[in-house]
Amino acid sequence: MVTPAKLSNQALSGFILLLTLALFVSERVRHDLVAVIALIACLLTGLVTPRNALHGFGDPAVIAVASVLIVGRALELSGVASALTARMMPANAGFATRMSLLLVAGACLSAFMNNIAALVITMPIAAEIARSSKRPPGAILMPLAFATILGGMTTLIGTPANLIISSVREKQLGEPFGFFAMTPVGTLVTVLGLAYLGFIGWRLLPVRQSMALRNRHPWMTFELTLSAVPARSRSKLASLLRKKTTRLLTVIRDGEPVEWPDGGLRVGDRLLVLTRTDPWALAEALPFVEHYSPHEAGVPMARVSVAHGSSLIGRGYGAVAFQSNEAVHVVAGGPRAASERKPLSQLDIRIGDQLFIEGAGEDLARYTTQFRLLEIDRFDRLRVKSRTAYAIAGIFVAAILLIVLGSIPPALSFLGAAALIGSLRLIPAKEIYNAVDWSIIVLLAAMIPVGESFESSGAAEIVAGWLGDVLGGQSLTIAIGAMCLVTMILSIFLNNVATALVMAPLAIGVSEVLGIAPDAMLLAVLIGTSSDFLTPIGHQNNLLVMGPGGYRFADYARVGAILAIIVITATAVFLGRIYG
Repeated sequence: MVTPAKLSNQALSGFILLLTLALFVSERVRHDLVAVIALIACLLTGLVTPRNALHGFGDPAVIAVASVLIVGRALELSGVASALTARMMPANAGFATRMSLLLVAGACLSAFMNNIAALVITMPIAAEIARSSKRPPGAILMPLAFATILGGMTTLIGTPANLIISSVREKQLGEPFGFFAMTPVGTLVTVLGLAYLGFIGWRLLPVRQSMALRNRHPWMTFELTLSAVPARSRSKLASLLRKKTTRLLTVIRDGEPVEWPDGGLRVGDRLLVLTRTDPWALAEALPFVEHYSPHEAGVPMARVSVAHGSSLIGRGYGAVAFQSNEAVHVVAGGPRAASERKPLSQLDIRIGDQLFIEGAGEDLARYTTQFRLLEIDRFDRLRVKSRTAYAIAGIFVAAILLIVLGSIPPALSFLGAAALIGSLRLIPAKEIYNAVDWSIIVLLAAMIPVGESFESSGAAEIVAGWLGDVLGGQSLTIAIGAMCLVTMILSIFLNNVATALVMAPLAIGVSEVLGIAPDAMLLAVLIGTSSDFLTPIGHQNNLLVMGPGGYRFADYARVGAILAIIVITATAVFLGRIYG
């Protein structure tokens, strides 16, 4: 019997969850802050008790996610994954062959490490393949991003969402997923997806530039210091720069941008310019500016994109030199720096920013990996330190074997691996904390009690009953496909962790209403949370390649819609046969 108090709790829980989802979708409030607000709302309304409000921070799933990120980061920094991937690429093969092999490598890497880390490792190789084949980076970057997303479906640690779904299964059914429980369906979906991307998908990407434009030097934003006064008016100065295919953005005097300084230009003023010419060549071509610093021309330079999780986010451009002990410097900024029209020293680094950095080849390779910078135009592989790489790889494999053969929970196994890596100083101490995406940890820890209140209040049972009524009478294959589709659509607007927290309990409830195996629905949700192929905002990897690849919003659906259909159909048919 449903009492008025019970009904009130159901309504409150449903309202809070709907409000939380609306805030997630709006993107106006940080996702981790939304989760904390939802937790506080549940606490104030009595849906969550003070004793249980913070237990999410000690949940095994949260510990497992943090530990896996640390171990994956150590594997990334060791250089062994990058070296193995590079060796897979036959130098004399054609573009399609090398691209397909790289997609396979990216998917394999993302099965055992963070999706973003897999993209960071493989993106420089992708840029080199495109450049050597005289194709634009856009011909390969979106397929690579999709491949790294697909690979995360194949193991328990492929994405944090997989660990969350396993945790929900353990709490409600008594047992978590095994390490390879999702491997059969995940592998099938990944193989079919990679085949589509390798043979058809990349050919659907629009070609918007001629071959000549593809190979032009990218736009750069940097400052030049005047050694002489070249003109008495802005129009005259702009005319002089246009002859060198350069655009004057603003004049900088005493650290502040001015449209045109009072009294005209003077020696020492700096010009913020936008051009396709590299700084050294432009400085040599303009007799009225000083030689460009900080290094001599000829030092290797790379165009990079700032990835999610980079330690540089929120810091100034000078942080690159400071954190690399002056080994690497920012030479120029990208398009956003031009739009800001400020001195580069006043700009903070944001996710997706393009930077032009320079340094010795080994330093560029080391610090682009350390700072989570995705190389677009240059590839210089990080040298592998054999002892460190073997030690980290051995610890990683041992952690997996303990889970598979020793029945050790993933949280304990990978926590021990992370502690051992830190104790042996196989990675710098600061990288241990930089490796963890703390916003995801807070989101997880806060949303776990919120999700439990949705279930304990009875609201989840009502929604599951409604979904069961909608799907009742349908075949198992149709029901599984519908659950996967609903999850996929929700993941477009939420990150996959939040989607897993909402959909996993509902999947179990729906399976009980329909009288089918819970794992059929849970695995459908697992696949759906990692099927963000329709928009650039659905997954961080999609967004990271948007700028370097020159993609538009609609390009993702153009390639990803068919991939989504393949994923849903294969999942529904396979699971329908297994559990039917």
